[in-house]
Amino acid sequence: MLRALIYLLPLALTIYAFIDCLNTPEDEAKHLPKVAWVFIILLFWIVGPIVWLAAGKLRQVPEGGRTPSEWHRGSRRQWVAPDDNPDFLKSLKDENEKDETVLKDWEADLRRREDELKRREGGPESPPPAS
Repeated sequence: MLRALIYLLPLALTIYAFIDCLNTPEDEAKHLPKVAWVFIILLFWIVGPIVWLAAGKLRQVPEGGRTPSEWHRGSRRQWVAPDDNPDFLKSLKDENEKDETVLKDWEADLRRREDELKRREGGPESPPPAS
């Protein structure tokens, strides 16, 4: 069991560092181009991933010495639920008004077509045209 751990731990570290390197934008890779970091991670099996995690990526410390979880809690204020977002509610109202206008136009067109059909049929109950 311990022998398997000796091989699996470096393999997991290499896979993690490789995926982390691939997901890192090019401008956040420090000291070397990202392609060079990929080769270092894959060629130097144990040392490469450790060097990448220690020195290869630009890592920013949260402002004010806060922990990452506090930083994420503080940035959550930017996102507002749709039912609390005034811009979203306004867009719904505008869309609703536009839909009502289209519906009224369709209803008026339908009434006009029905009146036209009644006139063509020559029914006695058809009112004269309103124009």
